[in-house]
Amino acid sequence: MGSSQSSGSTSGNNESSAAGPSTSLPQVLPVPLEILEEIFLHLPPHQVVGVCRSVCRQWREVSDSESLWRERCRREGYRPRDPSKMTKDWRLFYFLCKKRRNLLKNPKAEHGMTDWRIVENGGDGWCFGELRRPHPNETVQKDFVTSYGMCRKSQLIDLKVEGYNPSFMDRFQPEIRIYDWYSPRCDCGSKYELRVELLNHKKQSLQTFAPETVYFEQWTDEKWTQITHVFQDYGPGVRYIHFIHGGKDTQFWAGRYGVRVTDSCVEINPAMDS
Repeated sequence: MGSSQSSGSTSGNNESSAAGPSTSLPQVLPVPLEILEEIFLHLPPHQVVGVCRSVCRQWREVSDSESLWRERCRREGYRPRDPSKMTKDWRLFYFLCKKRRNLLKNPKAEHGMTDWRIVENGGDGWCFGELRRPHPNETVQKDFVTSYGMCRKSQLIDLKVEGYNPSFMDRFQPEIRIYDWYSPRCDCGSKYELRVELLNHKKQSLQTFAPETVYFEQWTDEKWTQITHVFQDYGPGVRYIHFIHGGKDTQFWAGRYGVRVTDSCVEINPAMDS
């Protein structure tokens, strides 16, 4: 009887062993790194980070590799101004280039005065409306209009909230580009002002762009003019950008005959232009 039990036990183990492989999950076969990297280069970047990276150790290493993101930058034309600073930061550099955008909200008056802080509201105050003259940018259909007393409005951009962490800003000091569009009325004199400040964590000014006030005489050609500026090599510590602009009419006419502004922009540009 003992012999019979021993035989049964051995038979059971063999059956269990035979059944094991049929119920186990197939293993991910290793793929040469250069082939895997080429596959990842043809996938959407967020899929590489969000999905591929979690599959296995090998895929995670390729997803995090400097060579993958450096090659991705090369293929998409993103070139750093100082490649010596890019060691192990190519993925961060790539995504910040991809997210380049206007950091000002509601720059074209499409949502009225929403997102703007009114600093001064002189005369009959700020308003917004349809363009008097077509803008060079066909997507611009509205503008902000000033009155006979000084009108200023502003936005404070928190760079960390917008995805630009302090270490990135301090180390790379990417270009900060600003521009603004303004236009007078032809039948009334007016003036235009702009001030853009780079601020530290205490909101103290580190660097300022404040060009001379622009004055328009009555019967000036009613055209749109763009003013631009690029902050470079501004040093560490920049955490906020304060954008302020406005103006007024210079003949004190009731209503809103002052300078008009629209399509303002502040953007972070980590890469060299092609």
